[in-house]
Amino acid sequence: MSFSHKILGWYRLNMRHLPWRKTRDPYLIWLSEIMLQQTRVEQGTPYYLKFAEKYPTIDLLAQAKEEEVLKLWQGLGYYSRARNLHATAKKVAFEMNGNFPNTYKELIKLKGVGDYTASAIASICFNEPKAVVDGNVYRVLARYFGVELPINSTEGIKYFKELATKVMNTEHIRDYNQGIMEFGSLQCAPKNPDCSLCPLNISCVAIQKNLVPTLPIKIKKTKVRKRFFNYLVIFNEKEEISFQQRLGKGIWQNLWEFPLIESTKKIDKSTLMLEVEKLIESKSITDFYLHNDKQIIHKLSHQHLYTSFWIIRTKEILDNATPINTIKNYPVPVLLADFIKEIKT
Repeated sequence: MSFSHKILGWYRLNMRHLPWRKTRDPYLIWLSEIMLQQTRVEQGTPYYLKFAEKYPTIDLLAQAKEEEVLKLWQGLGYYSRARNLHATAKKVAFEMNGNFPNTYKELIKLKGVGDYTASAIASICFNEPKAVVDGNVYRVLARYFGVELPINSTEGIKYFKELATKVMNTEHIRDYNQGIMEFGSLQCAPKNPDCSLCPLNISCVAIQKNLVPTLPIKIKKTKVRKRFFNYLVIFNEKEEISFQQRLGKGIWQNLWEFPLIESTKKIDKSTLMLEVEKLIESKSITDFYLHNDKQIIHKLSHQHLYTSFWIIRTKEILDNATPINTIKNYPVPVLLADFIKEIKT
């Protein structure tokens, strides 16, 4: 029995009954694939259900305000996905008469859609024989065929795509692609896979050569950057708070936040006061203290944020004044969402 037939056989017995597997609608498949980029199925599923309920068609998503989309996305991270999702919805709805592209060649032209996503939609929705290569597929192929090329090298990316195309099952491409990804997620897991129960174990090179723990190989390219965030939580006597939209490129673009002072290291109250005085008169301040003695460390893929929240009460009229009881309605990073739950007025 061939590699692909073993994958198909395993999938028929072990497939999870996930909500997006009940449809062939390219809009809903696209929605699920964008959400599952860099996100576990368990985390992404509730978001998929919320979006599918609120925006059951691409036209409704296109008509939504970006702020509404970001708010619904809140907590899922990698917010550029949400912005690209909204931009693509508008393009399909308003420029393509609501007709979702039905070929790999056209799908890959959409904003936020790369080779993997285009291949997944084309194969699952339109039965086009395009091999998917995601993290799970890299792992299965690297181990089974004993490939020691780094999966994030130029040579490795090309090699694995060619290998995936060579071994795919074109007759049952829809189930095969979902099957190999499912196999990598459940059976050929990243850590401590149960190789004794694997239907591929007899011919798996990684088992034969004891390479399961070391494959696939990935080059470590990115150094984690440390950033120190000091949020100024400024209240006035009208129970308003200073709140503003984060503009420009970078993390959390278009989300909302408190005034932010970024420093090169942890700073004390007296040092921070010099910056605060640029925003409000020191004479107007009635209270000023650090909310969290221990910095909150928020880990992103390429940076760690060491965050302090400073509570400031003032008699001054605030710029960007927002009623305290309304800020929960704005899209914010999960770091701030957790803090907002603690605010006592």
